[in-house]
Amino acid sequence: MAGAYEKAPGDHRRKWDRDEYERLAQERLEEEQLKLLEKELREPHQKRELLKPREYKVDLDSKLGKSQVITKTTPASQQGGYYCNVCDCVVKDSINFLDHINGKKHQRNLGMSMKIERSSLDQVKKRFEINKKKMEEKKKEYDFEERLKELKEEEEKQKAYKKEKRKERKRKADPDSSDGPSDMAAVMGFSGFGTSKK
Repeated sequence: MAGAYEKAPGDHRRKWDRDEYERLAQERLEEEQLKLLEKELREPHQKRELLKPREYKVDLDSKLGKSQVITKTTPASQQGGYYCNVCDCVVKDSINFLDHINGKKHQRNLGMSMKIERSSLDQVKKRFEINKKKMEEKKKEYDFEERLKELKEEEEKQKAYKKEKRKERKRKADPDSSDGPSDMAAVMGFSGFGTSKK
């Protein structure tokens, strides 16, 4: 490496030999490319499926609000948190679990790449037509007069329910102020317990 830099007489700064370092960098790049080619030849490239939508609902609510006893011998699938059976790991909270199942490692273990299929022009046009038909059906189904009638009926039901609740609360709060003698008084044979208040 003595030839890599040279000093001019009377100049204290190093003068780098650019040609030498460019040659060294080129050699290093060639070595790295050779290593990559050898690695590809040894390991055949695995063709993965394109990313597709999930066909099942992710269950995040089943363990919500429940407590569970965990011991040293409890298997990983029954420990606290969310268990991923594809990757054999436990994630402690729902947000991280969603991040995990949408992540690259999980998708690779499922045999999918993170690339999605490109839609053709015909597919996009068909999708627009389907969505347009759905919107038209919703407009046809929506009838303003019928909706008003339903809202009025619902409002009347709510009023009747509230009125019934109020009466029930009143009866529970003041059982002595009932219209006739109570059941106990009738069994014992009195009409009241001697109060002047009626």
